[in-house]
Amino acid sequence: LRFDEKVRVVVFKSEVKGVFCAGADLKERAKMDDAEVGHFVKRLRNLMDEIAALPVPTIAAIDGHALGGGLELALACDLRVAASSAKMGLIETTRGLLPGAGGTQRLPRCVGIGLAKELIFTGRQIDGQQAFSMGLVNHMVPQNNEGDAAYQRALTLAKEILPQAPFAVKMGKLAINRGMEVDIASGMAIEGMCYAQNIPTRDRQEGMAAFREKRPPQFIGK
Repeated sequence: LRFDEKVRVVVFKSEVKGVFCAGADLKERAKMDDAEVGHFVKRLRNLMDEIAALPVPTIAAIDGHALGGGLELALACDLRVAASSAKMGLIETTRGLLPGAGGTQRLPRCVGIGLAKELIFTGRQIDGQQAFSMGLVNHMVPQNNEGDAAYQRALTLAKEILPQAPFAVKMGKLAINRGMEVDIASGMAIEGMCYAQNIPTRDRQEGMAAFREKRPPQFIGK
């Protein structure tokens, strides 16, 4: 996905009705020794980092339970859409654990430190409406009979992104992600570097021409 230039948006959905991702298999985990657990969690953390680093926008379509590592997967995505019936939570403390695949870092960046601490300390599960109210998800939709309401809304959101200039979208994502980790002055410098890379693109020229000619732009990603 990272190197396929035809990919413009990635949507994560589950093929299992009622479950987005239920997290780690604790029965499997119980068979591991301490070293194996550490190695497993490190690999999982690296996977989430790879997902977060994808250059194109990513959307998690949460139609069912997203618990533990399942919510960490959704947090690694840029955008999240949840059905009203979805259940979400970093439930690790209820099993004698703590989030180990990015949850302690990505949740507070998403909902704020206070709410993140409350959710992690209590291991509480919340539904789609509660997640939307606290800003954990971008959109909440009523679940449909097919059980894929969040996926359908995620596709609609993806289709809003598709007409936009691909390279500009990628640079926008890069500027936001890098800028959020530094002070605002450094962030401005990062934005400037990303903008400078966008200036010589053919898509920028096409966008200007389309505006002058009062027609929809035809972006090619170059």
